[in-house]
Amino acid sequence: MTTIDTSAYTEATAKPEPRHVALSHLSVEVGHFYMEDLADGDERIRTQFRKVLPWLEATRTALAADLDGVVKPRLSTCFLIDDYFRTDTSPDEIVDRLLGIADEFGITIDYLAREAGCFEADRVPLAELTAAMLLPEPPVGTTGARPPVQDSGWLCNGERAPDTNSGNQAMMPVTDWEPPVEFGKRNHSIFLDVELWKDRTERVDGRLVERRQWSCPFLASVWQLLRLGALRYEGEPVAQPQRWTGDSWPKRWSDLPAVVQLTQNPAPFAAYRTTSILPQSYLGIEHAVRVILDHLDIDKSVTDKTVERALREGVRLPEQLSSRVSHIFVEAPVAGARW
Repeated sequence: MTTIDTSAYTEATAKPEPRHVALSHLSVEVGHFYMEDLADGDERIRTQFRKVLPWLEATRTALAADLDGVVKPRLSTCFLIDDYFRTDTSPDEIVDRLLGIADEFGITIDYLAREAGCFEADRVPLAELTAAMLLPEPPVGTTGARPPVQDSGWLCNGERAPDTNSGNQAMMPVTDWEPPVEFGKRNHSIFLDVELWKDRTERVDGRLVERRQWSCPFLASVWQLLRLGALRYEGEPVAQPQRWTGDSWPKRWSDLPAVVQLTQNPAPFAAYRTTSILPQSYLGIEHAVRVILDHLDIDKSVTDKTVERALREGVRLPEQLSSRVSHIFVEAPVAGARW
């Protein structure tokens, strides 16, 4: 796989004035299902929404309390479907069933999003656009055996253990092992090393083709950037919600927009802050997402303007994007159980 050409995707090249997007106060993700969860009957979906409902109501109450009557709360809900790693189902089999079960519990989903839309939307390569914003890692005193993140596809939240030599290589001294160290640790380190993508060579029509498969944490990071209204391509917002105007849902997920607006006149899709109500099994992924967000060089003209807009509404936002992201982890859905 060729190295990503950052000049092709960073906004610093042409520096167009970024266009603003409408923003809610809060975007709440009420589910992020793997395709096998959606295809495995209704009870797993019901269990998820049964767990989500009280937390969604509590989130609405907390938002109203935070705003304290200064402005009317704007909260939108969204649901992410994994059509990137598995595509052997169709929207016409799943979407109405999903929305019907959500309605049973009084949960309104304003926006339905596709994980493949975090890879590419409207012919804009969102994953590559985001990868081009990765900050180079600081030197860690290694021998250079491990390539930088842009080449390796691995990103960590600190300094890795220095490369060691067993003494088998000629002229190389034996070095003692040292542990990795987390940046900003408190007393002890919680070190995380995240795989962002894999490059593979495949044979297609008799010729070798290089393909990149993006990891779930990396696509989930793009998803958070979209929900925070932080991504631009040549100054323009990307993956903007669209209504589906067909008489029925299509057979292929790729025929749907990256983000589908489901309700009439919802609060904006993007928001000052995001909350995701997810099964506990997503905790590791979301930890990785925070690491990735903290290593992105986001266009400051976008993030600073968002902070200014929030202040005009009496809302104080942290400058760090990852601090605008929160999660509620619930017990993982188990088909057939009510708990």
